[in-house]
Amino acid sequence: MAKILVAIANGFEEIEAVSIIDIARRADIEVTIAGVEDINLIGAHNIQIKADVKIEEVSTQNFDMIVLPGGLPNAFTLAEDKNVQRLLKEFKKNNKKIGAICAAPYALHKADVLEGNYTCYPSFEKKIKDDGYYDDKDVVTDNNIITSKGPATSIFFALEIVKTLKGEEVYKAIKDGLLA
Repeated sequence: MAKILVAIANGFEEIEAVSIIDIARRADIEVTIAGVEDINLIGAHNIQIKADVKIEEVSTQNFDMIVLPGGLPNAFTLAEDKNVQRLLKEFKKNNKKIGAICAAPYALHKADVLEGNYTCYPSFEKKIKDDGYYDDKDVVTDNNIITSKGPATSIFFALEIVKTLKGEEVYKAIKDGLLA
């Protein structure tokens, strides 16, 4: 069974986090939610989520992919947290998948793992890099890294994760079930 790690801190974007978790679980992908600051976290719009583990307890060997939802100040916390940065570097070094949506590609940039093409929340590319930025694509896959723009694109981002980890057949079944 494919396994993903979803890392979140206070101020995470709820639509993005829940879309990723829900759609991955529909595809029988095992999801572990890792809390960066605590186990009990509050999203950007005051929705509470209880993480499964603290980020410092996580090892890359247990996962196929790490996924970072956006939201503020979540994205900045992910970019500054030593455990998140270590994990991102380890995932890249081990040729594992990495996903980030909205403002979270900033954390990939800070870990120096975002090398090629990407997208993010409009205007956030100024904090990341102009080279390789696509403003006309909702989801960009470049080698092992998947990025997306924001809340409205989160279902398509999660579906791309499903396609990457489970294949075209499962992707199509989940997509059809969502009427996407």
